[in-house]
Amino acid sequence: MDDLMPALHVCSLARLPEVVDTCGASHLVSLVSTDTPVQRPACIPADRHLLLSMHDIAEPLMGMVAPSSGHVEEFISFVERWERAQPMVVHCWAGISRSTAAAFIACCALAPERDEDEIALALRSASPTATPNRRLVAIADEVLRRSGRMQMAAERIGRGAFAYEGEPFRLNIGVTRE
Repeated sequence: MDDLMPALHVCSLARLPEVVDTCGASHLVSLVSTDTPVQRPACIPADRHLLLSMHDIAEPLMGMVAPSSGHVEEFISFVERWERAQPMVVHCWAGISRSTAAAFIACCALAPERDEDEIALALRSASPTATPNRRLVAIADEVLRRSGRMQMAAERIGRGAFAYEGEPFRLNIGVTRE
């Protein structure tokens, strides 16, 4: 039954071609630093690929691009236009921080009836290494008017297990029904 639910697939840049091919994605979101080249898989049309350039930082640092409300609003708008007939792949450099924050944000935006803790626990269950970028989560919490609940849920699952690269995983958008 879970295979019929709209899903996000999260991975690192290195695993991107494999994950897109395996899951049959129709949409792609890249959250990478400005100098990181991303080759869009040929099966993803250009208008279905969102490239958001930002560094994986929680606080502004000189010479780096911090995640901003503009990034979050553009991301939410993109996922809201996704028709969800096929999966969406979200990736960052390592598949641990920016991409897991984006998956969490997408679930909160597309399934407003879902509890933030439920989504965060599903994220942790799907990925032991997930460590959602705190700045992205805080901005989305404000944009989505979740009154701090997204930030608290992300804090409750804590930092994931240390890894250089996260294993690809799937996160369902809606509530899993038995």
